Amino acid sequence: MNEVIPMSRIPTHTVEDAPSASRPLLQKIVEATPMGRPANLHAQMAHSPAVLTAYTSLRAVLAEHTTFDPRVGAALTLAAAGGVGNGYMIRIASRLAQMNGWNEEQVTALTTGTPTNDTKIDVLTGLVRQAAASSGNVTDATWKAAQEGGWSDGQLADAFAYLGATLFTAYFLNYAQTDLDI
Repeated sequence: MNEVIPMSRIPTHTVEDAPSASRPLLQKIVEATPMGRPANLHAQMAHSPAVLTAYTSLRAVLAEHTTFDPRVGAALTLAAAGGVGNGYMIRIASRLAQMNGWNEEQVTALTTGTPTNDTKIDVLTGLVRQAAASSGNVTDATWKAAQEGGWSDGQLADAFAYLGATLFTAYFLNYAQTDLDI
């Protein structure tokens, strides 16, 4: 039996051929990427200005309003990606985690839910990973472990923003069947 390889469902765009409302956002993404072109993820999101605007808005809000430093934010994103299980999203989040000081062993641990040797991070990322894998549901024991691990209710609420941004991205990747290009 021949394996059927899914094809991307949504067209990819360059800045020049994207819908006009997406062009400024896509241009900013290109300027911030070392590839000098949009990743397939962004090139497909650009097909809908609403999707690209929602994505860039989520990222901007996290950058401006989070209570977490970038290293913790990267760990939360990677844990959520691991919970969702989308390979493209895991790859993006792994790169982000490495850029924010997580080593290869820790990246694997954050993805799979094994200990990173930082108990405080482990309970928080465990909560986010469980929520990602369970439609937002977490057990009382997982929630209590995060609280007892030193995370405030405000931080636990803030962690949801990383979960939401990661789910938005991963679900789009699944929905569009985006070809891996990173």
